[in-house]
Amino acid sequence: MEVAEVLPDFADAFAFEAFNEMQREALPALLEREENVVASAPTASGKTALAELAICNALADGGTALFIAPLRALTNEKEADWDRFESMDYSVYVVTGERDLNPRRAKRADILVMTPEKLDSATRKHDSPRYDFVTDVDVCVIDEVHLLDADRRGSVLEVTVSRLRRLCDPRVVALSATMPNVDDVAAWLDAPPACTFEFGDEYRPVDLNAGVKTYTHGENSFADKYRRLYRALDLAEPHLREDGQALVFVASRQDTVQAAKKARDEISERDVPMGARGDYDFHTETKRLENDTLRNSALDGVGFHHAGLSKNDKDLIEEWFKEGKIELLFSTSTLAWGVNLPARCVVIRDTKYHDPLEGEVDMSPLDILQMLGRAGRPGYDDVGYGWVICDGAEADDYRRLLREGKEIESRLADSLQTHLNAEIAMGTIADLEDVMDWLETTFYYVRGQSRPESYDFQNLRRRVRDCLEELVEQGFVETGEDLSVEATARGVLASTYYLRLETAVGFAELCDQAVGTEGDDDATSTPAPGTTLEADDVLEAVATAGEFDSVSARQSERDAINAALVGQDTGDLDAGQRKVLAILRSAADNGKTPPDLRSDAWVIRQNALRLLAALRAFLDRFATPHDANLARRLEARIENGVADDAVGLTAIDGVAAGRASKLSKEGLSTPGDVVAAGVSELEDAGLGESIAERIYEGAQTLPAVELEWGDFPETIGAGENTVQEVRIRNVGEPARAGVRVTVNGVEMTSTSTYLRDSETVPVGVFGADADELEYTVSVAFPEEPLCPLEDRRTVEVRR
Repeated sequence: MEVAEVLPDFADAFAFEAFNEMQREALPALLEREENVVASAPTASGKTALAELAICNALADGGTALFIAPLRALTNEKEADWDRFESMDYSVYVVTGERDLNPRRAKRADILVMTPEKLDSATRKHDSPRYDFVTDVDVCVIDEVHLLDADRRGSVLEVTVSRLRRLCDPRVVALSATMPNVDDVAAWLDAPPACTFEFGDEYRPVDLNAGVKTYTHGENSFADKYRRLYRALDLAEPHLREDGQALVFVASRQDTVQAAKKARDEISERDVPMGARGDYDFHTETKRLENDTLRNSALDGVGFHHAGLSKNDKDLIEEWFKEGKIELLFSTSTLAWGVNLPARCVVIRDTKYHDPLEGEVDMSPLDILQMLGRAGRPGYDDVGYGWVICDGAEADDYRRLLREGKEIESRLADSLQTHLNAEIAMGTIADLEDVMDWLETTFYYVRGQSRPESYDFQNLRRRVRDCLEELVEQGFVETGEDLSVEATARGVLASTYYLRLETAVGFAELCDQAVGTEGDDDATSTPAPGTTLEADDVLEAVATAGEFDSVSARQSERDAINAALVGQDTGDLDAGQRKVLAILRSAADNGKTPPDLRSDAWVIRQNALRLLAALRAFLDRFATPHDANLARRLEARIENGVADDAVGLTAIDGVAAGRASKLSKEGLSTPGDVVAAGVSELEDAGLGESIAERIYEGAQTLPAVELEWGDFPETIGAGENTVQEVRIRNVGEPARAGVRVTVNGVEMTSTSTYLRDSETVPVGVFGADADELEYTVSVAFPEEPLCPLEDRRTVEVRR
């Protein structure tokens, strides 16, 4: 069946000219009906076309399509793949996060691409102008819906799709690799039998011969990698000798590079006829590669592929693998979920991987099946061969997985409190009955009906009541006399910033420490003198957050951690928390991570920035603007690697680490210094004319404060009292500010205000027991990384 015959206006949207048998069977449900669709089909059978059919159907009616991609690494690949839609004047927009979000582009997009986590975050804020685009979706395509069974991520997908259906009720098209309980997913999504498809292995373009091979496990994990590598090469070698291709999946990006290097040597030793070093044209082509290691490897017919490679290099390796110039390819599991690169032989060398936030983790059964599904090249092979290499103790479990498949379970029970808090914070749940109504929209409820004993379904109402009581005890929810439930400010912030609940409790405790109170969400009581927070207090609160509870410190990292934490008391922290703290301190101090800590540093830093933004909001709400400003400065220091005295420069649009360092070396360490210097001095400091003008203009858009003490006395008699007024003038842009007055280091007053032009602050001067009184007025901006402005006056007490 020709594409142009079925969809004449969208023929150019597809990468092929005719639909295959599986796609033809699903066509009527997708194009002639309006109900939700669920389709389960083997990997490489052409499911992507079903997604594109659903999208074209929505676009033809002037609607908006949302595509939920299983991995962040695949969202940008989808954008590149779907330039076919762009060429037809339909816009594709990938929502990558709040910092990069362009709300105008998102609103105008015809096709949105998001991960479950980004969609969860956006739907929680759907009533804000920035995220209201998520309520204007006509069709939602869930790619690889069996992600429902993934730890943590599965529950996110489940509650987010349920929420989206309540918000705007889009048509849902859910696609999956083979799963035994497709009917449960169909029941969850209300897909009728005519729109539910379970395509079996007979729809695979090439038969799959899958099995398990064991290796002898040793004491040294590094040596074990090479034992498994040699086992993988033993399995691949016969196919390579017959002009077949092999795809070997390994645990990490670094492993792809190291395995490819070792495999080149081993293949040479075994005298396997591979490589194109005598092919002058291909030799010239490989010069287009940006990665030199990859270029040398490709000439021997061996490649590696991971999300860290440039798009140019990934595209070339994929192209050469499809052409057969690369015969042995090492990759991370991302390739199994994304690009369709089948091979005659697929070997899964590693069934475990190191997660910076989780430690050593087993590959999910879904990943295993997805990777094995890449075995067999349509049009070239009659059968594909897939192997899992594992320790003997695990062999039977993997054999059972290959034989029986994997039923999809709900993971919502593991994080029910967190998701329930989010729904209450959004106002969609007001009492226990609402909770039960919400649960009935989840896959958890459907699966619980299928397996009531495994899901303890008969005690569901009691479990929900217990969950609500715990939320109340932890300060996230409060109940009314009519048994209604409502989110507290703590609950709203935890949901808005996507925090684990134990992390939100820890942040609230730091706020209590700062103001000297027991938790008080309404902030109506007068706080006792609190503790002035230091940078180490804030960083430690982030390092001990639940989001980092699985970070581990390797033995080889201990010396670097100790060196980075010299002078800080970390006695109560475990090794993983000290590692996180060491990475954050290094980033804040000089922007440089110790070499021994670099492998996990990027992931830890990115998560820490999100947590710091959340902690800033907690401090702003429950402590003081000065405390919030401290968190904001630390956030900017970690992000830009700028010292504290120059961090205010990063508030200027276009100034990051490099320019901030250059300006501070020239004595310009604040936006005020930049404004005073003017364009010509900025050029003298080494900036180009246009950049200097832009930075000068950017500095003028920030608040700038001057203090006028007036007739503030220099002396006062013992026992005398007077009240003076200090004027605070904002000669820059209006902004929210906190004003603090202290005498001899003890806080007298602290207020929060929106500072437009000027305000006066009353300051009581009194003849106390001390011989001398030092008054300090400090102004801080909680939303900007500007150092607080402080000015002092000393009053002598006459006796």
